[in-house]
Amino acid sequence: MAQIHPSAVIEEGAQLGADCIVGPFCVIGPNVRLGDRVELKSHVVVTGDTEIGDDTTIFSFSVIGEIPQDLKFKGEKCALVIGRRNRIREHVTMNPGTEGGGGLTKVGDDNLFMAGCHIAHDVQIGNHVIVVNSAAVAGHCIIEDNVIIGGLSGVHQFVRIGKGAIIGAVTMVTNDVIPYGLVQAPRGELHGLNLVGLKRRGVPRADITALRAAFQMMAQGEGTFQNRIQRMSDEFDSEYVQEIVNFVVGDTDRSFLTPGN
Repeated sequence: MAQIHPSAVIEEGAQLGADCIVGPFCVIGPNVRLGDRVELKSHVVVTGDTEIGDDTTIFSFSVIGEIPQDLKFKGEKCALVIGRRNRIREHVTMNPGTEGGGGLTKVGDDNLFMAGCHIAHDVQIGNHVIVVNSAAVAGHCIIEDNVIIGGLSGVHQFVRIGKGAIIGAVTMVTNDVIPYGLVQAPRGELHGLNLVGLKRRGVPRADITALRAAFQMMAQGEGTFQNRIQRMSDEFDSEYVQEIVNFVVGDTDRSFLTPGN
């Protein structure tokens, strides 16, 4: 049985899983689906075609599933799907997709969205991602697993951030970030690799050594950036280096942050 505060408003049609907790003055729209053990603290709004996975907690004054902040949006059917075990802190906003972006904003499992951050329309977020206080992810971005986005940072629309990358605080990211990249400075410069994150996750020393050598090739090798990336695939026998290669040769609407730019 769900625990629902008497002051909460749950519109007809909403679906609540087992053992949900809905706190004071929350509002849940008619097309919302909450998984088991989802907890909404006080004054949370969940609306639109929104699905929230098991064991997710949403803190006070968050607005989840409200229409996109996109002037092209004309009320078309769109959705927001949030996975399991996410922690969504105070004043977070998340918007559903738009027709131009496929109609779906999707968030994976085990993520932490700190106070005041924003996830825009058509964003795709993986697992174990941390978005720090007051950071904003613009429309159509792809954020892969194990990424950290520092506080007060902004990610430009259509940008991809590769697996395991870290974005420093107060950084504007306008181009794609390679997996395991370290980006900082006001206009987002690729300063190196997220070596601390790699070591914390127990990546083998041989792979870290290969990644460092590959980064040097990206920074100082002969030919264009794309030429260097292609050579990396042949010269390094490391799945982590191959992830960078696959990321760079994949589809994108933006250019890449490269070492030294």
